[in-house]
Amino acid sequence: MRSAVAFLLLAVTASAFPQNYPSKPLRIVIPAAPGGGPDVLTRQLGQKLAELLGQPVVVENKVGAGGALAAQYVAQSAPDGYTVLLGSNIHLIQKHLTPAVGFDPIGDFAPVSNLLSSPTVMLVRADHSARTVRDIIASARQSPGRMNYGSGGVGTSAHLAGATLAALGGFKAEHIPHKGTVEIILSLLRGDTDFAFPVSSTAIPQVKSGKLRALATTGARRMAELPDVPTLAELMKSELAVQESWFGIWAPAKTPPEILKTLHAGIVKALADPQLRQQFEASGGVPSPSESPAAFAAFVRSENLKWAEIVKLSAAKAG
Repeated sequence: MRSAVAFLLLAVTASAFPQNYPSKPLRIVIPAAPGGGPDVLTRQLGQKLAELLGQPVVVENKVGAGGALAAQYVAQSAPDGYTVLLGSNIHLIQKHLTPAVGFDPIGDFAPVSNLLSSPTVMLVRADHSARTVRDIIASARQSPGRMNYGSGGVGTSAHLAGATLAALGGFKAEHIPHKGTVEIILSLLRGDTDFAFPVSSTAIPQVKSGKLRALATTGARRMAELPDVPTLAELMKSELAVQESWFGIWAPAKTPPEILKTLHAGIVKALADPQLRQQFEASGGVPSPSESPAAFAAFVRSENLKWAEIVKLSAAKAG
């Protein structure tokens, strides 16, 4: 009798999994505005995934609340593998800053694979009087309350990097949250903000164009694309200044394991494509697919603990 019941359960489970997945277009929901680095890279990935999976991959921009709107939307979507999120350390940070944010980055999602890891880059306008990080710190100390920095919203990597610099540098600076990554650059170019820490994929093109100047990066080591730019850890002598951003694909919780494996396999193949890797690397990031969905889930859990410590150091507050 037990064996018959077990066989029946196995048959029901097998029939519940759509063997023809994917059989319709997929959506990758991203918490970034069109035209920014994360948006461009996700669209490049989507084009390759569409070829590999045999279905269109649509990128949908849901900007707002520092990434929370996109996360909430996907967390409430059907766990069928057709709506996934460009999840990142931004969402871990958001939860530590605002516990009532409306989603749980650990419990509400099934991680599929990491895509890219990269530092943020500290930028100022090309004609800014500050030539180094030390210049920014000295100016902020001489004129308390007059320095400000921009970000893509409360709880983003750019917000936390700015708050961490202020904490390590012993100065105060006003945080100016914008609606997305693209607005960070526009604010710097207009002179509305003194400095900012956008992700490298957004920062590098602006630095190479000569419009903005890089003062530091937040990686563990100097970037190949900006070899003369020091790391913030070098300057501040603190490992907590190492704040690398990463982006990965998260499905809603309870998405069947076989669907996660199919998506993971597609991502691994896509990131093995030389042209796509070159596009990712040109942005200043390192393509870094996870070994498995389980490995990515373990990574997300470890990162969650690390960012909790960074939030504590910075004393950053939402709102």
